[in-house]
Amino acid sequence: MNNQVRPYDPLTSENAALVLVDHQVGLISGVRDISTGELKHNVVGLARAAKLHQLPVIVTTTARDSMWGPTFPELVEALPGIEIIDRATVNAFDDARVFRAIETTGRKKLIFAGVSLEICAAFPAISAVGRGLDAYVAVDACGTFSQTKREVGLLRMLQAGVIITDYASLMVEILKDNSRPDAGAIYEAIDMPWAKLVGQIARAYGK
Repeated sequence: MNNQVRPYDPLTSENAALVLVDHQVGLISGVRDISTGELKHNVVGLARAAKLHQLPVIVTTTARDSMWGPTFPELVEALPGIEIIDRATVNAFDDARVFRAIETTGRKKLIFAGVSLEICAAFPAISAVGRGLDAYVAVDACGTFSQTKREVGLLRMLQAGVIITDYASLMVEILKDNSRPDAGAIYEAIDMPWAKLVGQIARAYGK
């Protein structure tokens, strides 16, 4: 049995894409494992930072006009002009338009977030791993309807080889270098104002 761990291959602005699945008003109203306010805050921060990193962003909904309603307004505002793909399939990867949009990016590392975590984020992430891609799930930009669903969803993804993390860590990994001119804007997008505190103090004292 080969237990060799693959060499670490970091996320970059050139190899990653973001896929946001079903952050819809009808679904987030049923979320119980994270507050609605925190969920909105986190996924909007993820979307804003991804835009600053110039990542391809794919957004999809399920049964927008019948069952679950539109994407919540704050996320739409964070991604002005983006096409939101409405589908009927449970697994976003099974929709030809979503799959084509992902494939067209040419990116081999896919960051997922969705509502619910154990279906809308997990199913496409597991499908991506099955196709030889690296799949990451920003758990704190996802939500679900009970603690049990959260726990089993995380277990299933880990068993399948999905990388589980938080949205800010993903965006900082892509940032890589705090001397980048846009570092401050990225930290602001992910709502880490304390990350800029030293620079502000230095400027105040003329250093």
